[in-house]
Amino acid sequence: MIEVSIPGFKNLKIEHLVLDYNGTIAYDGKVIDGIRERLNDLAKSLHVHVITADTFGQVEKELEGIQCQLYIIPKVDQAVSKLNYINQLDSQSTICIGNGRNDCLMLKEAALGIALFQGEGGAVEALLAADLISPSIIDALDLLINPLRLIATLRS
Repeated sequence: MIEVSIPGFKNLKIEHLVLDYNGTIAYDGKVIDGIRERLNDLAKSLHVHVITADTFGQVEKELEGIQCQLYIIPKVDQAVSKLNYINQLDSQSTICIGNGRNDCLMLKEAALGIALFQGEGGAVEALLAADLISPSIIDALDLLINPLRLIATLRS
């Protein structure tokens, strides 16, 4: 569990990290360098989940060696599928990270939503639904590895 009290925002007690796949932890279906180590480090204190429609059909192979739960969603109604998934986990003990329009509902509902604006861009809806915007997945994961960094950005 990750616990951090952010003045004027929330007292976070996080048990789950839910990540979109393409555009978030992968480009063109391939896991971004530096992700494996960070996710395995975070898996020591969080349940790590990857949620995707598996556009490129290689997510299982790419996630080998990463301690995470994979959930493949249907190609239709992806935003609702992602929202339903985090609600089953308990959205208020979940951090979600994504960049696409289909991530906006889970980003808004999560205890902490982090939107990314990196190589594949970031949908405006995702950016507006999030609590925090990060320039890269590496930076976002490093915030969770060092959660006191969240205070500087989110406190009021």
